[in-house]
Amino acid sequence: MHDFNLRAPEGANRKKRIVGRGQGSGRGTTAGRGNKGQKSRSGGKTYVGFEGGQMPLYRRLARRGFSNHPFKKEFQTINLDEIEKRYENGETVSVETLRIKGLVKGKLPVKVLGNGELTKKLTLTVKAFSNSAKEKIEKAGGTVSGAAIAEQIAE
Repeated sequence: MHDFNLRAPEGANRKKRIVGRGQGSGRGTTAGRGNKGQKSRSGGKTYVGFEGGQMPLYRRLARRGFSNHPFKKEFQTINLDEIEKRYENGETVSVETLRIKGLVKGKLPVKVLGNGELTKKLTLTVKAFSNSAKEKIEKAGGTVSGAAIAEQIAE
C-alpha cells in the first residue's frame, strides 16, 4: 500500500437516507414510520418521562425530605497565589479591585482560600476567608478586615 492510495474503510461513508419520495424509492408511503399511531403523525412527539398516558412515575411518587438548596451559601473563590501575582506590596484587596484586575465576575460574594504562598503585606476586605488564608495573610504582615471569618461560615 502506498501513501497516495488512502481511502476510508468499507462502510465508513454512508449515503444519506431520503424518505417519503414515492413508492419506487423503497421508503415511500409511510416513510419508515410504520402505520398509524402517534409517532407516525407530524408533531407526534412526547416528553421525557411520558408513559403513554399512564400517570408517570415521577408524579406517582411522593416528594419527601428536606433540601438545603434554597439556603446554601455560594461564593466565588480566589486563591492566595492569584492575589500574590496581581497585587503589589501595601495594596488593598477588595471586591472592586479584584473585579478591575479580572479575578472575579458577577455578584456572588468572594471568599479567599489559602492555596499558595503570600509574601506581600496586603489589606484584604472581602466577605470570607478560609482559616489557612487568614493565617498566611497575617503571617506576611497583612490585615484581614470587613469580613465574616471562616469560623462563622461553614466550608
